[in-house]
Amino acid sequence: MIKRYSLPEMEHIWTQENRYECWLEVELAAARAMHELDIIPDADWEIIAEKADFNSERIDEIEAVTHHDVIAFLTNVAEYVGEPARWIHYGLTSSDVLDTATALQLKRSGELILTELLRLAETLKLKAREHRRTLCMGRSHGIHAEPTCFGLKFALWYDEAQRNVQRLQNAIDTVAVGQFSGAVGNFAHIDPRVEELACKYLDLKPVNISTQVIQRDLYAYFLAELALIGALIEKIALEIRHLQRTEVQEVEENFSPGQKGSSAMPHKRNPIVSEQLCGLSRVLRSNLIAALENIPLWHERDISHSSVERIILPDSCILVHYMLSKCCSLISNLVVYTENMKANMELTHGLVFSQAVLLHLVQKGLSREVAYTIVQSDAMECANTGKDFKEYVLADSRITSLLPEAEIKDIFNYERYLRNVDFIYKRCGII
Repeated sequence: MIKRYSLPEMEHIWTQENRYECWLEVELAAARAMHELDIIPDADWEIIAEKADFNSERIDEIEAVTHHDVIAFLTNVAEYVGEPARWIHYGLTSSDVLDTATALQLKRSGELILTELLRLAETLKLKAREHRRTLCMGRSHGIHAEPTCFGLKFALWYDEAQRNVQRLQNAIDTVAVGQFSGAVGNFAHIDPRVEELACKYLDLKPVNISTQVIQRDLYAYFLAELALIGALIEKIALEIRHLQRTEVQEVEENFSPGQKGSSAMPHKRNPIVSEQLCGLSRVLRSNLIAALENIPLWHERDISHSSVERIILPDSCILVHYMLSKCCSLISNLVVYTENMKANMELTHGLVFSQAVLLHLVQKGLSREVAYTIVQSDAMECANTGKDFKEYVLADSRITSLLPEAEIKDIFNYERYLRNVDFIYKRCGII
């Protein structure tokens, strides 16, 4: 992933240097297990544990000749260890090292992502509490529907974030599996107890069965959750983009001192962070498609998945980690224009109360069809003339014969749209 979208702690996990570190960690876990099972003599294990190391540049030199990265790595490690290196990789195959090391990288990446996801959830909860009594216009199909609570937007996102937390925890558990089963995964040349012990040392679970490779549905599941996190972020960002439009202007991304919005138009303040997040979420979804394509392989294995994963695994982890961090800042610093929200609610001259009038007429005994026809006729007149909807209602004898003036005036009260907000908040665990 390019530097622009990378944060240091996540970027480090996916560096080539750390990849080799994970390989060495895996090899040493296997050697330690074999020593414990009296396969590797004490003296040889002591040398391996003390001297095992690598040099990235030297590995690259060897690989230029071998055209095999794991063999190049093992050759370089043997240069440090000497004769006892014969026990390193004993009974293993390359995929034991590669896939188990990848599990370490995915687990550690998932834990970093989880930390940021929890931070986003807390940020959304705080904003929901801040705007618990803030009225705004609710919209369906992009059209004014009925007033609602601005805080409910954040409550909705918080609730979805909580589901993502649960799914991500499951996804981390799913990919945190290792294998030490040898060629074609049948333990022909290695004691299965080695796998049990080595995975324990690495804080991984042994995979139930492998075919020389850990099955790629596990990786696809993990990337599916990253794509779902990206979809939540896009949902948030898309709403902010809509609400920042000049014609709406209910919220705005923070515009810092010295920031410029356009090379041509000095007045511009654009939702660039939200647009960036919407764009990057597409990459996460695309990577998921590639992960799904990696599930079917030839027979026990091939390496058609390998080149793909060198791109999609680091890129997806790095991207979603970056996106979560940016989304937290976006929400924390969001500028909210409550006066514009009030003004927008008045744009349709009270039409937003049409359902309230309808339901009151139904309560008085009218059929829903008749009541709907009466209210709709007044609403259409209001929409065409721009006059106040309440005036039409008060002038309609079909309505006033059933509803007294005081009751009609009480209908046109915005507080009704806040009265059950606390019920929803409690159900979402916000208050």
